Amino acid sequence: MAKSPEVEHPHKAFGWAAKDSSGVLSPFHFSRRDNGVEDVTIKILYCGVCHSDLHAAKNEWGFSRYPLVPGHEIVGIVTKIGSNVKKFKVDDQVGVGVLVNSCKSCEYCDQDLENYCPKMIFTYNAQNHDGTKTYGGYSDTIVVDQHFVLRIPDSMPADGAAPLLCAGITVYSPMKYYGMTEPGKHLGIVGLGGLGHVAVKIGKAFGLKVTVISSSSRKESEALDRLGADSFLVSSDPEKMKAAFGTMDYIIDTVSAVHALAPLLSLLKTNGKLVTLGLPEKPLELPIFPLVLGRKLVGGSDIGGVKETQEMLDFCAKHNITSDVEVIRMDQINTAMDRLAKSDVRYRFVIDVANSLSQSQL
Repeated sequence: MAKSPEVEHPHKAFGWAAKDSSGVLSPFHFSRRDNGVEDVTIKILYCGVCHSDLHAAKNEWGFSRYPLVPGHEIVGIVTKIGSNVKKFKVDDQVGVGVLVNSCKSCEYCDQDLENYCPKMIFTYNAQNHDGTKTYGGYSDTIVVDQHFVLRIPDSMPADGAAPLLCAGITVYSPMKYYGMTEPGKHLGIVGLGGLGHVAVKIGKAFGLKVTVISSSSRKESEALDRLGADSFLVSSDPEKMKAAFGTMDYIIDTVSAVHALAPLLSLLKTNGKLVTLGLPEKPLELPIFPLVLGRKLVGGSDIGGVKETQEMLDFCAKHNITSDVEVIRMDQINTAMDRLAKSDVRYRFVIDVANSLSQSQL
């Protein structure tokens, strides 16, 4: 008979979990494993709230296993290290992103692309090598293999750094892979949410001309005045879309809702690249004529490997890039999830875990 989450490991842990597809989170007692020779034990300070947390809590992708503790944008302090751990020491500020393990021996792991490893293990809602479930960062502590622990530069605020561990690498990796780093080139960014606003900052740091593409003008001043975008394009305005025809070298599409790709492809120059990062619940329609007639490319990208994620953090620290966040208490998470579903956040909720979880236990 399987042990309950509270006693399957030797060390008590506490967090908030979704218990069913309602997605409502509530206090949850469980346990963490012993710190092994390759492990780092982390006291969690902050955890970002990713849109995928909402999808998972509500089982919108169809593979959630309850109880489910979300959270894969984790920043904390090292409290214990294994005897083989050399990269980190107690009291270091560190982070954990979307992955906590992989096979470490396949062609993808050998290329520092652990995120594409067939045996990768997600930070939550996955199965550890010992058969137990992984629980995420909406909790007080976590134990992680040192290879998947990241160094958070001392200059970065912990709360603003947390979302970079998913949102930051999700936009940085395709920019590097698809060559979107040449100064002076024109980058369009579809959607100004958790991913989009970081993409604007990173794009500008690479020296790109950046245009934010949105369905309404509501965020225009925010994009231009606060985030530093060069221009703003309302995709629902036919005249403005026509004027922008064939002007962009690249487009990063961060939208997770079902939407048309044809208007975006029309904005690309010959040889232009459209890279999609969102995960809509239904397939999108892909028109082929614009691809063939303009030698255009449509691609995708999924987070990044550990080495590239560390590279991204160091790049962001160098350019003073962090996520714009609204810090919340753990007991505000259900309200935050409701607001997130309505895109009512600028631009990322971050849970102040250390200062709110202990009080939730009382």
